[in-house]
Amino acid sequence: NVQPNEIIYTSGATESNNLAIKGIALAYKKRGKHIITTHFEHSSVYGSLNYLQENGFKVDFVNTNELGMVDIEHLKSLIKKDTILVTMASVNSEIGLRQPIEQIADILKDHDCFFHVDMTQSIGKVHIPLDNIDLVSFSAQKFNGLKGIGCLIKKDKINLVPLIHGGKSTTIYRSGTPALPLITSLAKALRLAYVDLDQKFLYVSELNKYLKENLARFEKVHINSNDRCIPHILNISVIGIKPETLLHALETYDVYISTQSACASNTTISDQVLKLTNDETLASYSVRISLSYLTTHKELNEFLKIFAECYHHLLMEGTNENS
Repeated sequence: NVQPNEIIYTSGATESNNLAIKGIALAYKKRGKHIITTHFEHSSVYGSLNYLQENGFKVDFVNTNELGMVDIEHLKSLIKKDTILVTMASVNSEIGLRQPIEQIADILKDHDCFFHVDMTQSIGKVHIPLDNIDLVSFSAQKFNGLKGIGCLIKKDKINLVPLIHGGKSTTIYRSGTPALPLITSLAKALRLAYVDLDQKFLYVSELNKYLKENLARFEKVHINSNDRCIPHILNISVIGIKPETLLHALETYDVYISTQSACASNTTISDQVLKLTNDETLASYSVRISLSYLTTHKELNEFLKIFAECYHHLLMEGTNENS
């Protein structure tokens, strides 16, 4: 249900987020300079908002409950006459928290402000209707497309100030020669992602449950992702083993997980895990495991076997060093 003139091809979700947030703010600054967001956003959102704050815009953060969900009543109280934009991720990239986007979109439709949703972690994984959402960002590689291509869906009759000027393209909002091979890969990957999506979701949910049950048996492992998270992302903390040390140990077996998100700032603590758990220890030792419908039970069992070897070895090594 997206019209061709509503599609803006970009280099990825980072550019899409920048174009959506800065583009709206600069196009409608005479209407107001107030923006609302959450504490669970991607660094490209915060980078864009920091730039706007330096240029006279005000940013408010909506409260979240103990599960990380947006406080709807607080959101309503933050909306003012000069609010021009509410921006938030449908699914958080580190923990997998899924926000009630449909409910929020329904509330915002009665206010004179735009709603931008970073759907990078939800497109191709869960169904989220685009009704009452003005701008949507995503990247192809998150649903098995090629890297280097992303998209910003901008509903018709909404204006943007472009980030890139000059040169013919598919739209006035993003100049440059269209990367046709990459665009084709995005379209193909997107079509494939939505084939039997509900069955794929159930399958990944089974994988997630199996993985959590087995990881919970390790004394030093704490599961950070809760029941409000999509099953494709599992965030855990392994107390006593530095995340980078664990990652490097797993890499020797060709097993790859992540600390924070790929574009997070180079810090030793996860701000988003800290915000969710209010526990600095958990935030300091958190790692992120990604699952997909292509992951097999055999791969999970192999991962658990390798994880156990690294876990016991590194804890023993740490004990020896301390003694």
